Amino acid sequence: MPSGFAVRVDKDTTDSATTPAADEGARRAVNIRPLNVLIIVPTLHAGAADTGVVDLVGILAAAGHRPIVMSRGGRLEKDVWSAGGEFVFAELESKNPFVMLRNAASIARVVRERKCDVIHAHGRAPAWSAFLAARMTGRVFLTSWYKGFREQNFLKRLYNSVMIRGDRVIAASDQIAELIVDRYRLDHGRVDVIPAGVDVQIFDPDAVSAERVDAMRKRWGIAPNAKIVLVVGRLIRRKGHHLVVQAAHRLKDMGVKDFVCVFAGEDQGRSRYSGEVWDLVISTNTSDVIRMTGPMDDLPACYASASVVVSAATQPEGLQRAILEAQAMARPVVASDLGAGPEVLLAPPAVSEDRMTGLRFSSGDSAALAAALVRLFSLPQSVRQAIGQRGRDWVQSHFDPKNVAELTLKLYDEAARSRSAR
Repeated sequence: MPSGFAVRVDKDTTDSATTPAADEGARRAVNIRPLNVLIIVPTLHAGAADTGVVDLVGILAAAGHRPIVMSRGGRLEKDVWSAGGEFVFAELESKNPFVMLRNAASIARVVRERKCDVIHAHGRAPAWSAFLAARMTGRVFLTSWYKGFREQNFLKRLYNSVMIRGDRVIAASDQIAELIVDRYRLDHGRVDVIPAGVDVQIFDPDAVSAERVDAMRKRWGIAPNAKIVLVVGRLIRRKGHHLVVQAAHRLKDMGVKDFVCVFAGEDQGRSRYSGEVWDLVISTNTSDVIRMTGPMDDLPACYASASVVVSAATQPEGLQRAILEAQAMARPVVASDLGAGPEVLLAPPAVSEDRMTGLRFSSGDSAALAAALVRLFSLPQSVRQAIGQRGRDWVQSHFDPKNVAELTLKLYDEAARSRSAR
Protein backbone atom coordinates (compact mmCIF):
# COMPACT_ATOMS: atom_id res chain seq x y z
CA MET A 1 0.00 0.00 0.00
CA PRO A 2 1.33 3.50 -0.70
CA SER A 3 2.33 5.08 2.56
CA GLY A 4 1.86 8.69 1.55
CA PHE A 5 -1.91 8.85 1.33
CA ALA A 6 -3.84 10.43 4.17
CA VAL A 7 -6.16 7.48 4.84
CA ARG A 8 -4.76 4.01 4.47
CA VAL A 9 -7.18 1.18 3.79
CA ASP A 10 -6.94 -1.95 1.67
CA LYS A 11 -10.02 -2.07 -0.52
CA ASP A 12 -19.31 1.04 -7.04
CA THR A 13 -23.77 -1.52 -10.89
CA THR A 14 -23.00 -1.43 -9.57
CA ASP A 15 -26.45 -2.38 -8.86
CA SER A 16 -26.13 -2.90 -5.17
CA ALA A 17 -27.27 -0.30 -2.68
CA THR A 18 -26.18 -1.77 0.63
CA THR A 19 -25.67 0.77 3.41
CA PRO A 20 -22.90 0.18 5.96
CA ALA A 21 -23.75 1.77 9.32
CA ALA A 22 -21.32 3.42 11.68
CA ASP A 23 -21.55 1.53 14.98
CA GLU A 24 -21.13 2.91 18.49
CA GLY A 25 -17.38 2.29 18.35
CA ALA A 26 -17.09 4.43 15.23
CA ARG A 27 -19.08 7.24 16.83
CA ARG A 28 -16.91 7.16 19.94
CA ALA A 29 -13.75 7.06 17.82
CA VAL A 30 -14.70 10.25 16.00
CA ASN A 31 -15.99 12.92 18.35
CA ILE A 32 -17.59 15.33 15.91
CA ARG A 33 -20.47 17.77 16.22
CA PRO A 34 -23.50 17.06 14.02
CA LEU A 35 -22.97 18.35 10.49
CA ASN A 36 -25.36 19.22 7.70
CA VAL A 37 -23.82 17.71 4.58
CA LEU A 38 -24.97 18.49 1.03
CA ILE A 39 -24.08 15.57 -1.25
CA ILE A 40 -24.08 16.36 -4.97
CA VAL A 41 -24.48 13.56 -7.55
CA PRO A 42 -25.89 13.68 -11.11
CA THR A 43 -28.23 10.70 -10.82
CA LEU A 44 -29.16 7.86 -8.49
CA HIS A 45 -29.32 4.87 -10.81
CA ALA A 46 -26.65 2.20 -10.49
CA GLY A 47 -23.16 3.62 -10.99
CA ALA A 48 -20.32 3.57 -8.49
CA ALA A 49 -20.96 7.20 -7.53
CA ASP A 50 -24.68 6.54 -7.11
CA THR A 51 -24.28 3.55 -4.80
CA GLY A 52 -21.38 5.28 -3.05
CA VAL A 53 -23.70 8.17 -2.19
CA VAL A 54 -26.23 5.79 -0.62
CA ASP A 55 -23.44 4.25 1.48
CA LEU A 56 -22.26 7.70 2.55
CA VAL A 57 -25.78 8.74 3.56
CA GLY A 58 -26.03 5.65 5.76
CA ILE A 59 -22.70 6.35 7.44
CA LEU A 60 -23.47 10.01 8.12
CA ALA A 61 -27.04 9.45 9.30
CA ALA A 62 -26.02 6.63 11.66
CA ALA A 63 -23.44 8.96 13.22
CA GLY A 64 -26.02 11.66 13.90
CA HIS A 65 -25.29 13.93 10.94
CA ARG A 66 -27.84 15.27 8.45
CA PRO A 67 -27.09 14.11 4.88
CA ILE A 68 -28.96 15.91 2.09
CA VAL A 69 -28.65 14.53 -1.44
CA MET A 70 -29.12 16.92 -4.36
CA SER A 71 -29.60 15.07 -7.63
CA ARG A 72 -31.86 14.31 -10.54
CA GLY A 73 -32.64 11.07 -8.72
CA GLY A 74 -33.32 7.57 -10.00
CA ARG A 75 -34.18 4.13 -8.76
CA LEU A 76 -31.84 4.44 -5.75
CA GLU A 77 -33.69 7.52 -4.51
CA LYS A 78 -35.77 5.40 -2.13
CA ASP A 79 -32.55 3.98 -0.67
CA VAL A 80 -31.42 7.50 0.23
CA TRP A 81 -34.57 7.97 2.30
CA SER A 82 -34.25 4.48 3.82
CA ALA A 83 -30.64 5.21 4.81
CA GLY A 84 -31.73 8.31 6.73
CA GLY A 85 -31.07 11.02 4.18
CA GLU A 86 -33.07 13.81 2.57
CA PHE A 87 -33.49 14.38 -1.15
CA VAL A 88 -33.57 17.60 -3.18
CA PHE A 89 -34.38 17.28 -6.87
CA ALA A 90 -32.13 19.16 -9.28
CA GLU A 91 -31.00 18.78 -12.89
CA LEU A 92 -27.23 18.77 -12.41
CA GLU A 93 -25.98 16.77 -15.41
CA SER A 94 -25.55 19.59 -17.90
CA LYS A 95 -22.06 20.53 -19.12
CA ASN A 96 -23.28 23.88 -20.46
CA PRO A 97 -21.29 26.59 -18.61
CA PHE A 98 -24.34 28.86 -18.27
CA VAL A 99 -26.42 26.03 -16.79
CA MET A 100 -23.55 25.20 -14.44
CA LEU A 101 -23.54 28.78 -13.19
CA ARG A 102 -27.28 28.65 -12.61
CA ASN A 103 -26.89 25.34 -10.77
CA ALA A 104 -24.15 26.88 -8.62
CA ALA A 105 -26.61 29.53 -7.48
CA SER A 106 -29.20 26.85 -6.72
CA ILE A 107 -26.71 24.83 -4.69
CA ALA A 108 -25.61 27.94 -2.78
CA ARG A 109 -29.24 28.69 -1.96
CA VAL A 110 -29.77 25.17 -0.58
CA VAL A 111 -26.54 25.47 1.43
CA ARG A 112 -27.76 28.65 3.09
CA GLU A 113 -31.34 27.46 3.62
CA ARG A 114 -30.27 24.11 5.12
CA LYS A 115 -27.25 25.59 6.93
CA CYS A 116 -24.92 23.04 5.34
CA ASP A 117 -21.38 22.74 6.64
CA VAL A 118 -19.89 20.57 3.89
CA ILE A 119 -20.51 20.16 0.15
CA HIS A 120 -19.43 16.77 -1.18
CA ALA A 121 -19.42 16.29 -4.98
CA HIS A 122 -19.60 12.94 -6.78
CA GLY A 123 -19.26 13.54 -10.52
CA ARG A 124 -17.59 16.20 -12.66
CA ALA A 125 -20.42 18.26 -14.15
CA PRO A 126 -22.16 18.91 -10.82
CA ALA A 127 -18.76 19.26 -9.12
CA TRP A 128 -18.10 22.49 -11.04
CA SER A 129 -21.36 23.95 -9.77
CA ALA A 130 -20.67 22.64 -6.28
CA PHE A 131 -17.14 24.09 -6.35
CA LEU A 132 -18.47 27.55 -7.25
CA ALA A 133 -21.18 27.27 -4.58
CA ALA A 134 -18.57 26.32 -1.98
CA ARG A 135 -16.54 29.41 -2.86
CA MET A 136 -19.65 31.58 -2.75
CA THR A 137 -20.63 30.31 0.70
CA GLY A 138 -17.24 29.57 2.27
CA ARG A 139 -18.08 25.92 2.89
CA VAL A 140 -15.77 22.91 2.90
CA PHE A 141 -15.66 21.25 -0.50
CA LEU A 142 -14.95 17.52 -0.90
CA THR A 143 -14.74 15.43 -4.06
CA SER A 144 -14.86 11.66 -4.61
CA TRP A 145 -13.14 9.82 -7.47
CA TYR A 146 -14.48 6.39 -8.41
CA LYS A 147 -12.65 5.83 -11.70
CA GLY A 148 -9.92 7.21 -13.92
CA PHE A 149 -11.24 9.85 -16.30
CA ARG A 150 -9.84 9.99 -19.83
CA GLU A 151 -7.94 13.15 -20.79
CA GLN A 152 -7.82 13.30 -24.59
CA ASN A 153 -6.98 17.02 -24.76
CA PHE A 154 -6.49 20.21 -22.77
CA LEU A 155 -10.22 20.96 -22.47
CA LYS A 156 -10.93 17.47 -21.14
CA ARG A 157 -8.10 17.83 -18.63
CA LEU A 158 -9.50 21.18 -17.50
CA TYR A 159 -13.00 19.71 -17.18
CA ASN A 160 -11.70 16.80 -15.09
CA SER A 161 -9.56 19.05 -12.90
CA VAL A 162 -12.53 20.11 -10.77
CA MET A 163 -12.19 16.76 -9.02
CA ILE A 164 -8.86 17.83 -7.52
CA ARG A 165 -10.16 21.21 -6.36
CA GLY A 166 -11.66 19.81 -3.20
CA ASP A 167 -10.24 20.72 0.19
CA ARG A 168 -9.88 16.95 0.47
CA VAL A 169 -9.93 14.51 -2.45
CA ILE A 170 -11.27 11.01 -1.82
CA ALA A 171 -10.14 8.10 -4.01
CA ALA A 172 -11.93 4.76 -4.08
CA SER A 173 -8.69 2.78 -4.32
CA ASP A 174 -4.90 3.07 -4.24
CA GLN A 175 -4.93 2.65 -8.02
CA ILE A 176 -7.03 5.80 -8.45
CA ALA A 177 -5.06 7.68 -5.77
CA GLU A 178 -1.80 6.98 -7.61
CA LEU A 179 -3.37 8.13 -10.86
CA ILE A 180 -4.51 11.41 -9.27
CA VAL A 181 -1.13 12.14 -7.71
CA ASP A 182 0.83 11.23 -10.85
CA ARG A 183 -1.45 13.07 -13.27
CA TYR A 184 -1.90 16.29 -11.29
CA ARG A 185 1.19 16.24 -9.08
CA LEU A 186 -1.09 16.60 -6.09
CA ASP A 187 0.26 16.44 -2.58
CA HIS A 188 -0.32 12.98 -1.09
CA GLY A 189 -1.77 14.55 2.04
CA ARG A 190 -4.80 15.85 0.14
CA VAL A 191 -5.76 12.41 -1.19
CA ASP A 192 -7.68 10.07 1.10
CA VAL A 193 -8.16 6.44 0.09
CA ILE A 194 -11.54 5.28 1.35
CA PRO A 195 -13.05 2.25 -0.36
CA ALA A 196 -16.58 0.93 -0.32
CA GLY A 197 -17.51 -1.52 2.40
CA VAL A 198 -19.18 -4.85 1.62
CA ASP A 199 -21.80 -6.35 3.89
CA VAL A 200 -20.73 -10.00 4.01
CA GLN A 201 -23.98 -10.93 5.74
CA ILE A 202 -25.95 -9.89 2.67
CA PHE A 203 -23.34 -11.22 0.27
CA ASP A 204 -23.02 -14.65 1.88
CA PRO A 205 -23.10 -17.78 -0.32
CA ASP A 206 -24.49 -19.84 2.56
CA ALA A 207 -27.50 -17.51 2.78
CA VAL A 208 -28.55 -18.11 -0.84
CA SER A 209 -30.81 -21.13 -1.25
CA ALA A 210 -30.61 -23.58 -4.13
CA GLU A 211 -34.13 -22.47 -5.10
CA ARG A 212 -32.96 -18.87 -5.62
CA VAL A 213 -30.09 -20.06 -7.80
CA ASP A 214 -32.40 -22.32 -9.84
CA ALA A 215 -34.84 -19.43 -10.29
CA MET A 216 -32.03 -17.19 -11.54
CA ARG A 217 -30.83 -19.78 -14.05
CA LYS A 218 -34.37 -20.31 -15.32
CA ARG A 219 -34.81 -16.55 -15.65
CA TRP A 220 -31.71 -16.47 -17.85
CA GLY A 221 -32.66 -19.63 -19.73
CA ILE A 222 -29.46 -21.46 -18.77
CA ALA A 223 -29.19 -25.21 -18.25
CA PRO A 224 -28.16 -26.45 -14.75
CA ASN A 225 -24.83 -27.86 -15.94
CA ALA A 226 -23.67 -24.80 -17.92
CA LYS A 227 -20.88 -22.60 -16.57
CA ILE A 228 -21.90 -18.95 -16.17
CA VAL A 229 -19.47 -16.12 -16.89
CA LEU A 230 -21.06 -13.14 -15.15
CA VAL A 231 -20.40 -9.47 -15.98
CA VAL A 232 -22.06 -7.04 -13.56
CA GLY A 233 -22.15 -3.37 -14.48
CA ARG A 234 -23.70 -0.78 -16.75
CA LEU A 235 -23.56 -1.47 -20.48
CA ILE A 236 -20.99 1.19 -21.34
CA ARG A 237 -17.85 0.96 -23.43
CA ARG A 238 -15.32 1.33 -20.66
CA LYS A 239 -16.70 -1.80 -18.97
CA GLY A 240 -15.45 -3.87 -21.92
CA HIS A 241 -18.49 -5.99 -22.73
CA HIS A 242 -17.29 -6.19 -26.35
CA LEU A 243 -14.10 -7.89 -25.15
CA VAL A 244 -16.16 -10.52 -23.36
CA VAL A 245 -18.07 -11.20 -26.60
CA GLN A 246 -14.76 -11.55 -28.44
CA ALA A 247 -13.48 -13.90 -25.73
CA ALA A 248 -16.67 -15.98 -25.97
CA HIS A 249 -16.09 -16.26 -29.72
CA ARG A 250 -12.55 -17.51 -29.06
CA LEU A 251 -13.83 -20.05 -26.53
CA LYS A 252 -16.29 -21.41 -29.07
CA ASP A 253 -13.52 -21.65 -31.68
CA MET A 254 -11.42 -23.61 -29.16
CA GLY A 255 -14.26 -26.07 -28.70
CA VAL A 256 -15.21 -24.99 -25.18
CA LYS A 257 -18.80 -26.04 -24.53
CA ASP A 258 -21.49 -25.55 -21.87
CA PHE A 259 -20.81 -21.93 -20.95
CA VAL A 260 -22.92 -18.77 -21.13
CA CYS A 261 -21.89 -15.12 -20.61
CA VAL A 262 -24.46 -13.04 -18.73
CA PHE A 263 -24.38 -9.22 -18.84
CA ALA A 264 -26.31 -8.04 -15.78
CA GLY A 265 -26.55 -4.27 -15.74
CA GLU A 266 -28.37 -1.18 -16.92
CA ASP A 267 -28.40 0.04 -20.49
CA GLN A 268 -29.20 3.73 -20.07
CA GLY A 269 -29.55 4.21 -23.82
CA ARG A 270 -27.24 7.23 -23.95
CA SER A 271 -24.91 5.83 -26.61
CA ARG A 272 -24.78 3.41 -29.50
CA TYR A 273 -22.70 0.97 -27.51
CA SER A 274 -25.40 -1.60 -26.76
CA GLY A 275 -26.24 -1.75 -30.46
CA GLU A 276 -22.58 -2.19 -31.30
CA VAL A 277 -22.32 -5.05 -28.82
CA TRP A 278 -25.34 -6.78 -30.37
CA ASP A 279 -23.86 -6.28 -33.84
CA LEU A 280 -20.69 -7.94 -32.59
CA VAL A 281 -22.68 -10.81 -31.09
CA ILE A 282 -24.37 -11.42 -34.42
CA SER A 283 -21.18 -11.13 -36.48
CA THR A 284 -19.31 -13.54 -34.18
CA ASN A 285 -22.22 -16.01 -34.03
CA THR A 286 -22.26 -15.94 -30.22
CA SER A 287 -25.94 -15.22 -29.62
CA ASP A 288 -26.32 -18.71 -28.14
CA VAL A 289 -23.82 -17.93 -25.36
CA ILE A 290 -24.61 -14.26 -24.62
CA ARG A 291 -27.45 -13.02 -22.37
CA MET A 292 -28.23 -9.35 -21.68
CA THR A 293 -30.52 -9.31 -18.68
CA GLY A 294 -30.66 -5.76 -17.38
CA PRO A 295 -30.17 -4.96 -13.66
CA MET A 296 -30.86 -7.73 -11.17
CA ASP A 297 -33.04 -7.36 -8.08
CA ASP A 298 -31.36 -10.34 -6.33
CA LEU A 299 -27.63 -9.75 -6.70
CA PRO A 300 -26.53 -12.39 -4.16
CA ALA A 301 -28.39 -15.08 -6.14
CA CYS A 302 -26.95 -13.60 -9.33
CA TYR A 303 -23.40 -14.08 -8.03
CA ALA A 304 -24.22 -17.48 -6.52
CA SER A 305 -25.30 -18.68 -9.95
CA ALA A 306 -21.97 -17.73 -11.53
CA SER A 307 -18.92 -19.89 -12.08
CA VAL A 308 -16.69 -16.84 -12.53
CA VAL A 309 -17.23 -13.06 -12.44
CA VAL A 310 -15.44 -10.94 -15.05
CA SER A 311 -14.42 -7.28 -15.22
CA ALA A 312 -13.03 -6.43 -18.66
CA ALA A 313 -12.57 -2.69 -17.93
CA THR A 314 -10.70 -0.70 -20.55
CA GLN A 315 -10.19 2.38 -18.34
CA PRO A 316 -8.94 2.60 -14.75
CA GLU A 317 -12.00 1.65 -12.70
CA GLY A 318 -10.61 2.14 -9.25
CA LEU A 319 -12.56 -0.07 -6.94
CA GLN A 320 -15.37 -1.96 -8.65
CA ARG A 321 -18.03 -2.98 -6.19
CA ALA A 322 -18.93 -6.00 -8.31
CA ILE A 323 -15.45 -7.47 -7.87
CA LEU A 324 -15.69 -7.17 -4.10
CA GLU A 325 -19.23 -8.54 -3.96
CA ALA A 326 -18.25 -11.47 -6.16
CA GLN A 327 -15.35 -12.33 -3.88
CA ALA A 328 -17.59 -11.97 -0.82
CA MET A 329 -19.85 -14.54 -2.52
CA ALA A 330 -16.82 -16.86 -2.82
CA ARG A 331 -16.64 -16.60 -6.60
CA PRO A 332 -13.35 -16.52 -8.54
CA VAL A 333 -12.79 -13.26 -10.42
CA VAL A 334 -11.07 -12.50 -13.71
CA ALA A 335 -10.29 -8.80 -14.11
CA SER A 336 -8.27 -6.62 -16.47
CA ASP A 337 -5.26 -4.80 -15.07
CA LEU A 338 -7.35 -1.60 -15.28
CA GLY A 339 -10.37 -3.20 -13.60
CA ALA A 340 -8.76 -4.01 -10.26
CA GLY A 341 -5.59 -3.12 -8.43
CA PRO A 342 -3.60 -5.47 -6.19
CA GLU A 343 -5.40 -4.10 -3.12
CA VAL A 344 -8.70 -5.43 -4.56
CA LEU A 345 -7.81 -8.69 -6.29
CA LEU A 346 -5.07 -11.13 -5.31
CA ALA A 347 -3.70 -12.54 -8.54
CA PRO A 348 -0.42 -13.99 -9.87
CA PRO A 349 2.32 -12.92 -10.30
CA ALA A 350 1.78 -10.45 -7.44
CA VAL A 351 0.89 -13.38 -5.16
CA SER A 352 1.55 -17.10 -5.29
CA GLU A 353 -1.15 -19.33 -6.74
CA ASP A 354 -2.02 -20.75 -3.34
CA ARG A 355 -3.05 -17.21 -2.28
CA MET A 356 -4.86 -16.01 -5.39
CA THR A 357 -8.51 -15.01 -5.38
CA GLY A 358 -8.66 -14.73 -9.17
CA LEU A 359 -6.71 -13.93 -12.32
CA ARG A 360 -5.73 -10.71 -14.05
CA PHE A 361 -5.26 -10.11 -17.80
CA SER A 362 -4.01 -7.25 -19.96
CA SER A 363 -6.72 -4.71 -20.68
CA GLY A 364 -8.08 -4.89 -24.22
CA ASP A 365 -6.68 -8.39 -24.86
CA SER A 366 -9.61 -10.72 -25.55
CA ALA A 367 -7.24 -13.63 -26.19
CA ALA A 368 -5.75 -13.23 -22.70
CA LEU A 369 -9.25 -13.06 -21.22
CA ALA A 370 -10.24 -16.26 -23.02
CA ALA A 371 -7.06 -17.96 -21.80
CA ALA A 372 -7.79 -16.94 -18.20
CA LEU A 373 -11.31 -18.35 -18.45
CA VAL A 374 -10.03 -21.63 -19.91
CA ARG A 375 -7.54 -21.87 -17.07
CA LEU A 376 -10.24 -21.40 -14.43
CA PHE A 377 -12.63 -23.80 -16.17
CA SER A 378 -9.92 -26.46 -16.25
CA LEU A 379 -9.26 -26.34 -12.50
CA PRO A 380 -10.83 -29.01 -10.28
CA GLN A 381 -13.97 -27.88 -8.49
CA SER A 382 -12.19 -28.13 -5.13
CA VAL A 383 -9.49 -25.70 -6.30
CA ARG A 384 -12.07 -23.20 -7.61
CA GLN A 385 -13.88 -23.42 -4.29
CA ALA A 386 -10.63 -22.73 -2.43
CA ILE A 387 -10.00 -19.67 -4.63
CA GLY A 388 -13.50 -18.43 -3.87
CA GLN A 389 -13.15 -18.95 -0.13
CA ARG A 390 -9.89 -16.99 -0.08
CA GLY A 391 -11.70 -14.17 -1.86
CA ARG A 392 -14.42 -14.13 0.78
CA ASP A 393 -11.83 -14.13 3.57
CA TRP A 394 -9.99 -11.25 1.86
CA VAL A 395 -13.11 -9.10 1.62
CA GLN A 396 -14.13 -9.85 5.21
CA SER A 397 -10.75 -8.81 6.57
CA HIS A 398 -10.11 -5.73 4.39
CA PHE A 399 -13.46 -4.19 3.43
CA ASP A 400 -15.44 -4.17 6.64
CA PRO A 401 -18.14 -1.44 6.50
CA LYS A 402 -17.38 -0.50 10.11
CA ASN A 403 -13.80 0.39 9.24
CA VAL A 404 -14.94 2.34 6.18
CA ALA A 405 -17.42 4.24 8.36
CA GLU A 406 -14.71 5.16 10.88
CA LEU A 407 -12.41 6.46 8.15
CA THR A 408 -15.22 8.46 6.56
CA LEU A 409 -16.24 10.07 9.84
CA LYS A 410 -12.63 10.84 10.68
CA LEU A 411 -12.22 12.64 7.35
CA TYR A 412 -15.39 14.67 7.91
CA ASP A 413 -14.20 15.59 11.39
CA GLU A 414 -10.88 16.84 10.02
CA ALA A 415 -12.60 18.75 7.22
CA ALA A 416 -15.02 20.42 9.62
CA ARG A 417 -12.20 21.37 11.98
CA SER A 418 -10.21 22.85 9.10
CA ARG A 419 -13.15 25.09 8.21
CA SER A 420 -13.49 26.19 11.83
CA ALA A 421 -9.81 27.03 11.89
CA ARG A 422 -10.19 29.12 8.73
